[in-house]
Order: sequence, then structure tokens, then C-alpha cells
Amino acid sequence: MLVRNRVPVLLSRTGAVSVLTLAAVGGTVLVPGASGDASAAVRISAKVLKVAASKKGAPYRWGAKGPHRFDCSGLTLYSFKKAGKSLPRTAQAQYNRTRHVSAGKRTKGDLVFFRSGGSVYHVGIYAGRNKIWHAPKTGDVVKLEKIWSKRVSYGRVR
Repeated sequence: MLVRNRVPVLLSRTGAVSVLTLAAVGGTVLVPGASGDASAAVRISAKVLKVAASKKGAPYRWGAKGPHRFDCSGLTLYSFKKAGKSLPRTAQAQYNRTRHVSAGKRTKGDLVFFRSGGSVYHVGIYAGRNKIWHAPKTGDVVKLEKIWSKRVSYGRVR
């Protein structure tokens, strides 16, 4: 038995009739033990957010990339590394490496890039509800905070 969206899908002994029927009505055929790209992305995003949240209260230090102190791109680098994804070191380089998505298509775990002119000066991890996990500035700590600017872009780590 396979499960799609919490609804069991029963396959016949050969699986042919049920799979064909499912395909004919526009369903998705799932293979036991296989992991789709979408579910893998959700797991990675959840891990990234969990790692970032675990660093709540860690002090900001320019150039720091963890595990006890962070700057903005150091926090994103560290969080994605723990989830098995690599990123370059700086916010601008991270922006250049990601697949850009619109605000309407952003999802939890996407990167939020703050821009001034033609360059990126800050990055955080989108946590949903217009909030990000980030390491703000000298004298501050890693925290969850509302996005304060409209001059942002979103990027998805591949």
C-alpha cells in the first residue's frame, strides 16, 4: 500500500491497473522507498530552520560562521551545511548561487536577501509568516524577526 497526501492507494498484485487508473485521473505514482524532490526539499528546509532556531541567542560577530558566533551569511552557511547543502561564504555570493523566486513563491527555508542599490548587504532564512532567522549586527544575537524592508529578494538553495 502506498500513501499519497495521507490517502492510501492500493495496488493490485501487478500494480498495473491501479497505477494506470491513478495516472488517468491525474494522480502521482509513488514508489515505496523512493523520495521525491519535493519531500526532500521539505526535509532540508525543516532541518535548516531547526538548526538556525537552535542558535537563537548566539552573539553576532563579523566574519563568524559558527558554531557559537555568527554573522548573517555565516548563520545561513552553517545551517545549510548541517542540512547537507553547501553555500558560498558571503551574502552576495549566496544570492548569486541560489535560484531566485518571487515573494509569492517563497517557502520556508528560502534565503531572504536584503538589497541596497545593486548589491546584497544582508541575508536571513525565511521562517514563514514574513519572519526570518538571522544574525542582525554587532551587539545583537541570532533571532527570529519580522522582515522590515520591501527591498528584499528570495533565493532557493538547489
